[in-house]
Amino acid sequence: MTNLDTREWLLTNGLGGFASGTVSDVHTRTYHGWLFAATNPPSGRKLLFSHLEASLEIPGEVIALGTNFWNRGQKIEPTGYEMLRYFDINPVPKWVWGKKNWQLTRQLVMPYGFVGGDREDKIPNINAQRILIQYRYEGKEAGILRLRLLIGDRDFHQQQNESEKLQFSQLVSPQVVCLQAHNCGQFGTPWYLRWTKGEYQADGVWYWNYGLPEEKKRGLCDREDLYSPGYLTVNLQPGDILTLEAKVGLPDLQQPILSPHSFAEAVDAEQERLSQIFSWGLEAAGEQGAGSRGENYSFFSHQSPIRQKLLQASDQFIVYRASIAGPTVIAGYHWFNDWGRDTLIALPGLTLVTQRFDLAKGLLKTFGCYCRHGLIPNAFPDIDSEPFYNSIDAALWWIETLGLYLEATQDWQFLVEQFPVVQQIHKAFVGGTRYNIQLDATDGLICWDANGVALTWMDAVVGGLPVTPRRGKAVEINALWYSALCWLSQWAERLSQIDIDNSVRLTHQAQRYRQQAEQVKISLQKFWNPQLGYFYDFIDPDDGRNSQIRPNAVLALSLHHCGFSQQQSCQVLDLATSRLLTPYGLRSLDPGDPEYVGIYEGNSEKRDRSYHQGTVWCWLIGAYIRAWERFYPEQTIPFDWEPLINHFLCDGCLGSISEIFDGDAPHISRGAIAQAWSVAEVIRHYELPHLTSTTSIGVKNLRKI
Repeated sequence: MTNLDTREWLLTNGLGGFASGTVSDVHTRTYHGWLFAATNPPSGRKLLFSHLEASLEIPGEVIALGTNFWNRGQKIEPTGYEMLRYFDINPVPKWVWGKKNWQLTRQLVMPYGFVGGDREDKIPNINAQRILIQYRYEGKEAGILRLRLLIGDRDFHQQQNESEKLQFSQLVSPQVVCLQAHNCGQFGTPWYLRWTKGEYQADGVWYWNYGLPEEKKRGLCDREDLYSPGYLTVNLQPGDILTLEAKVGLPDLQQPILSPHSFAEAVDAEQERLSQIFSWGLEAAGEQGAGSRGENYSFFSHQSPIRQKLLQASDQFIVYRASIAGPTVIAGYHWFNDWGRDTLIALPGLTLVTQRFDLAKGLLKTFGCYCRHGLIPNAFPDIDSEPFYNSIDAALWWIETLGLYLEATQDWQFLVEQFPVVQQIHKAFVGGTRYNIQLDATDGLICWDANGVALTWMDAVVGGLPVTPRRGKAVEINALWYSALCWLSQWAERLSQIDIDNSVRLTHQAQRYRQQAEQVKISLQKFWNPQLGYFYDFIDPDDGRNSQIRPNAVLALSLHHCGFSQQQSCQVLDLATSRLLTPYGLRSLDPGDPEYVGIYEGNSEKRDRSYHQGTVWCWLIGAYIRAWERFYPEQTIPFDWEPLINHFLCDGCLGSISEIFDGDAPHISRGAIAQAWSVAEVIRHYELPHLTSTTSIGVKNLRKI
């Protein structure tokens, strides 16, 4: 078992659907399988096609190539991973099994789930969700490949169990089998598998008690049953290629014939799609010049293999949401949906640095359209109902990100369109809105006071009680508020020059916003803790100060407009560097704090209680770098990129970045295996010329087994 490589891979289709598994080809999670289809993009994700259990028959020997956990992960059978000689992730997952006299290669590709148009002018095609599989056989003698289908029809969060109520029907035709589940009178999602050669034999049987050891670690159900409707037998001569396609819906007589070339065509199409998106950015950067785009928008000025892989990783999070008929951002794979706060924090790295300005504009416009009571949605529903507005900072992040977009594009007409939303947010925060969010007239700071909810990014709730309540005046919230007021003053002044009829009114507004910002800047000093040389994390409704050392102080220093002094900010950065900085991001709490939890593990409740109590968050490294650049512009940033880039290339989910890491060394990666704002903030800052590390980790074959 020591040679069992459980690092993960991920394929996505732009609709929320995905495929995922491990290097050793063993499934360790509920979220591992070859076709998770988004039935209501990007939600309603269901496992339809788990995998193909392969065996190869050559003269005198039958070789089982699969690897499965049984008995809650205590037993491995068969042990096909022992014959796995090679794995590579570039450009698509590729496995090579073999011995001296034979070799079998398998590759997977998940085509993009849209048809027609450029990336930002795409047309969703729900039934275009599919995956292609290709096998190639090399050997001294002919062989027989048997592939047994393992399927399901379940929500991607849940395991499947055999039941008399759960049945699967199949309709077999030459080189295609159509499959559909029916459970308690409800029909499941229809899909089909087709292939280029071989004979299919219907042979329905259940396989019980697959073990899922990663779920056991998380304190969740760790076993599942999969159904096999039959198997495919393929006679192979040396050099033969077998191509299969699993696709949602029913076969279409108008679709292209599946051929041995179909797989390569799908890979080429995906590479071309990515090239078109990001080569446009290269041209744009060349035309605009490195200094004309504001905040570090010279990402394309010199490409590198790692940058290219970061771009590919970033694209996996951009998906289509059916309920808003527009683009959104998946917060992380496997289990997250789209979240407002995460999207807005990730937006600069995913869209501005990468020159995808139309996408940025679309995302900002969508969130602006759903502004209610001065709040921006924290999440959209899966059905046609009201979004969730349980966030105090999403609206402020929307203003901050809008400002960065305008700085990057000079798109002042968009400001004209969105300024009423900006004013609505300002009015609501000043006059009061949900959760008792309001301005304190005595000092101009924003406070909130509501029980049972957690409205900042530290939002874990256990048993109806927030783990880190932070009610009252939070430091990063008021830093965002100050930056927002600065933006408003700036924008009103500019609009006064555009809208001549309302010039006087807008000039007066700009002056009021400026005066309000000055009051807030003075009041921000309430957060200064001179004994510690750090900011109080929050001031509670009874005016008590919380002196825990958290990264929110660094967030407060990283915004476009900063209301803190040079001396105070340098002290904050010095303490954050010694207490919070790790090779993978910032800890969420000082290790010396009595509430610190250094290992993120255990059941759901235990994990939620440690989520913001010391766990390292990768996305915070971006805030740290921006703050350091502002207040220590002549000093080298004390951060070495090598461990984090090694993680991106070679650990966890290959080619992506995890959500969180343990606070304690060796900082094991935890949580979602691929997180949008983690990738986005690395894109935003990686390989700036003045960083400490000059490490160049070439893209290479990730493992030779």
